[in-house]
Amino acid sequence: MRAAPVRAAPRHRPIRRAPPPNLSGLFDSPKHNLIGGLAFILAIVVMATLAYMSQGWSLRDAFYMVIVTLYTVGYEEVRPINSNFLYFLTIALIILGCTGMIFLTGVVVQFFTLNQINKIAGRKKMDQKIEQTEGHVIVCGLGRVGMVLANALRRSSASFVVIDENEARIAEARAAGYLCLCGEATGEEILIAAGVKRAHALASCMPNDAVNILVTLSARALNPDLLIVARGDKQSTESKLMLAGADRVVLPEYIGGERIAELFLHQESARLMDSLEKSHGFQRALRNFGMDLQVYAVPPRSPAARMTVGALERQAKGAFFIVQINRSDGDVHLNPPENAILQEGDAVLTLGRPDRAAAIGRLFEPRQHGGARSL
Repeated sequence: MRAAPVRAAPRHRPIRRAPPPNLSGLFDSPKHNLIGGLAFILAIVVMATLAYMSQGWSLRDAFYMVIVTLYTVGYEEVRPINSNFLYFLTIALIILGCTGMIFLTGVVVQFFTLNQINKIAGRKKMDQKIEQTEGHVIVCGLGRVGMVLANALRRSSASFVVIDENEARIAEARAAGYLCLCGEATGEEILIAAGVKRAHALASCMPNDAVNILVTLSARALNPDLLIVARGDKQSTESKLMLAGADRVVLPEYIGGERIAELFLHQESARLMDSLEKSHGFQRALRNFGMDLQVYAVPPRSPAARMTVGALERQAKGAFFIVQINRSDGDVHLNPPENAILQEGDAVLTLGRPDRAAAIGRLFEPRQHGGARSL
């Protein structure tokens, strides 16, 4: 007889139990705790008020009873507690309500305390980053001009620190990830805190000319080698800013007017400048080589009028080269020859050294603000 085959005992698969819910992060957020505490107290108030009203109490008496019990004021009851339901209801209200109020009070204290701690820690961290920053740009004033400048610096990956006395604008700058300090830029202490002695450049973009002059004076006294570009609202302020120590003065209103005139009078130059302004990499490459593109108009009775390209470049002593001439009749000459003569009303695109912009501008229209628009 054949032995019956021995069957292996069935293997029992281990029962997989679901892991317990992770509650460690439930109470980590003060904001969630605050919302939860408020929701719990609100639920207790609503349910207890409805429970008292179910026993014939008015809405005013029921709500008053709930409030004085929650806040443990201890005033006498507005109505007698004369039934078992009211006794148990009041006891439950005391236990749950007082516990919820204790929890909510602790959460409120935690919420505001942690916010203050985070602000202090964030400021210390920002101060440390500013102390480690070198060769940066300091932007004084986060108005319309200052914000545009800060955004442009961020797009170009340049390091910069902004200063403004408006706390709301500083909060927006912090939220955007900018290194910033809150205070008046005219003070030497805040300029030193912003690293003015280690900075490469400073832009004073305040809307007040007098404040820009004070900022320029303070910054120049702290760092004689600092490149300072100041904003001016009035054309008569430029000379004062230059005397205060500014290397360049920008007049936004005049620059805007010149830009509109270029769009009307020299459309080809305007298109070329627009294309170059959109090419940030090209601009950075030019600046790395110490070069800059500028557009000049040739007005009547200017030194450049009726001069040849070669004579004008020789007179400038290598400060710039003329790469394009836009005639007043619409003709465009790329890479013009040396014997090409500049006429009144022409527009000239030059490639030159940015530190010689003022000297170059004197060869063209002798405008008080330099006569050039730099990229």
